[in-house]
Amino acid sequence: MLKVGVCSCLAAWLLVAAPALADEPRRVAEPSVLREPAEITQVVDAFDDDDPFDLSLSLGFESSRRSAKILRETSITQPRFATGGYTPDNLNVAKYEATISRLVARADVGVYKDVALVFRLPIVLSHSQKLSTLDGSGAQQALSLEGLPGEQLFRLPFESPTRSGIEYLAVGLDVAVMNQARDRSKPTWVLGIEGRFDVSEPMHACNDSTGSLNLSGTTQRRCAHPSDINRDGVAQAPSEEPREGSFSGEREPGVSRGVTGLELHTLISRRVKYIEPYAGFRALLEFPTGDSDYGSVDFQGSLVNHPPLRGTMLVGMNVIPWEIRDRFQRITLDFRFSGTYVSEGRDYSELFDALGSSDAPSLRDPNYSGYMSNPDPDTASAAPSVVDPSSRRVYFTGLTDVQAHGTYALSGSFTWQAGEYVKFNLGTALNLTQGHFITFDQACNPDFDRDLSKSGYCRSAAGGTTQRSSGLPNPNYRKVLNDTGRRLKVDDSMGLDAWLNATVLF
Repeated sequence: MLKVGVCSCLAAWLLVAAPALADEPRRVAEPSVLREPAEITQVVDAFDDDDPFDLSLSLGFESSRRSAKILRETSITQPRFATGGYTPDNLNVAKYEATISRLVARADVGVYKDVALVFRLPIVLSHSQKLSTLDGSGAQQALSLEGLPGEQLFRLPFESPTRSGIEYLAVGLDVAVMNQARDRSKPTWVLGIEGRFDVSEPMHACNDSTGSLNLSGTTQRRCAHPSDINRDGVAQAPSEEPREGSFSGEREPGVSRGVTGLELHTLISRRVKYIEPYAGFRALLEFPTGDSDYGSVDFQGSLVNHPPLRGTMLVGMNVIPWEIRDRFQRITLDFRFSGTYVSEGRDYSELFDALGSSDAPSLRDPNYSGYMSNPDPDTASAAPSVVDPSSRRVYFTGLTDVQAHGTYALSGSFTWQAGEYVKFNLGTALNLTQGHFITFDQACNPDFDRDLSKSGYCRSAAGGTTQRSSGLPNPNYRKVLNDTGRRLKVDDSMGLDAWLNATVLF
């Protein structure tokens, strides 16, 4: 009984004598390092107590690997392909693999209390992609990659050129509208905005194979312009006057997305003893720049000619198992789950290079952007509108309409603040992407005026021979990619990320 009483008294004394450090009021002489919240909600500030200026410089290395299966719809009637009167999407096409290595330079500059300017510069050191055969697909390439009769969309194995360069320049502003260190009754709440600016060559569809022959039997250019039908460096300019120098020769592979991005985020955390849970939301909107290939797909009748919108919800927890105040030292473990919704949009898919650099006539030959009344009275009743040869030609760039889908990530990281002026962060993340079609365009756009003289093939018979318009033809539509039974799909997509950051604090 005496031992039990002593133990009970000792336990009670420890509970009373050692309250949670994060809940204690800060003394005047106490170092401020442990006032910092979770890494994700930290905001560098200025003019705080005796610290008039704060600056944080970080350099990180990131490595990402991703793999996925490329499948295709098929109308083959063999039992293993189609049963039950529906169109399956289980025809093996290729295995996709990508590896990205990048450096990320970052600077956080304190402007005022809980207000900071943030500058980021991701630099891609190497971005390589390849397509290989998938479970015997190499023996059936003529079937799984069939375009028009007698043609093949691309050939396996396929490798994209290795890309490198500045991905974008980001400039942002973070504001902690609430700070738990200043007011213990409130959590830490951060609002932020970031602009991402395209400062390098946008990506262009390329084939890394050298010495391959084009349709005319001569050596094919590696990165030809979309209007270069023969892939020989001589492009066919559209009806409008082209930008100087943009329709001849060979282009660079490029590394940026060719967009200006606007990222908005809000994050909230609250420390309770030795844990600090947090949650947040991020949204990314992208707007194509004038020198990207997005301008080549922006026509009347297009259903989707903008990049996808991305919205991310995340939840996580920081665990602080060890910290020493007077030495400015701390170890933090971070566990996080995030889910991202990616809307339907025109994007750089896994087959961007393979399809965009294809020599198949069904992809190389242009569509026309407009239709007109049929001038032939003998055929006008059956075909009220025909292609307008004076309208602008629409060439295939490799950008495709990608179906809406979700991506999910589970990550863990370790942060060691070794002292007052330096800290290190090491982490890894597993990413999963929901299966989705990557050639998802529709033939007709029903949102435009239904003028039968401009409807082209977007018409239907009603009441015998009477025809009605069902919309405006989509000039980006390609039957060999977008018809039901020919669409391509990404499935079993998985990625693994790892990173190491070093930060110097001033």
